[in-house]
Amino acid sequence: MQIDARGMRFEVTVGGPEHGEPLLLLHGFPQHSGEWNDVLPTLHAGGLRSYALDQRGYSPGARPAAVEAYRLAELVADAVAVLDALGVDAAHVVGHDWGAVVGWALAAGHPDRVRTLTAVSVPHPAAMAYALAEDPQQKARSAYMMLFRRQGVAEKTLLALNAGGLRRLLRGVGDAARTAAYVEPMREPGALTAALNWYRAMSRTDLAAVGPVTVPTTFVWSDRDPAIGRAAAEACAGQVRGDYRFVELAGVGHWIPDQVPTPLAETILARVRSTA
Repeated sequence: MQIDARGMRFEVTVGGPEHGEPLLLLHGFPQHSGEWNDVLPTLHAGGLRSYALDQRGYSPGARPAAVEAYRLAELVADAVAVLDALGVDAAHVVGHDWGAVVGWALAAGHPDRVRTLTAVSVPHPAAMAYALAEDPQQKARSAYMMLFRRQGVAEKTLLALNAGGLRRLLRGVGDAARTAAYVEPMREPGALTAALNWYRAMSRTDLAAVGPVTVPTTFVWSDRDPAIGRAAAEACAGQVRGDYRFVELAGVGHWIPDQVPTPLAETILARVRSTA
């Protein structure tokens, strides 16, 4: 369906039992709501009503030009406005990659709207800040962000030679068809720039403003994630004041929803059911 909110039009894929508990799914870069496709059948069978959102910059009707329009507070406000438009007072929230960052900030700033949080791959911003300051390996893992923040240069680098840079970035996500399903939308005019603007609008001030989370939370991390190391992952526990679970997946890369959808879905269901 299409949701009109905050003067924009967002694409939302809806599924599962009509009266099931609501679940808001937030994707990461450079993907879209399709990254949840293999996770959803198990969640639906578990009785959840899913709302997979194509976030700001990814929904063609929600693609403002200004970099500052992609600051974290705007992304969180989008999620709140979509929940309002759906008539959902509070949802279980699942986010992967940048979607996890939005999920952390949503849970910290609007705990009344979040029943539970399952954050996948990317830890709480404060945990990430700690690792960047204390762990040289994490600093090296995050060096790619410097390229992503360079306007024009990043687009050229990622889209050159039939989007070879994007395809390399997505290595491990799946077969050629799955990779193409993520790459092709990013080749549409303005799409990659909008997605990269999340990185360009990112600031230490905004990330530092994300406080501790009090809702029941699970953080899912994979030990072969090239972007997030163990120091950041394990520091996450210190940023949750509510019930907390840390799930480590062995031998899995960054693209957890694509690589191990069933174990992830079972982890999400376990978190949701922990509050029953």
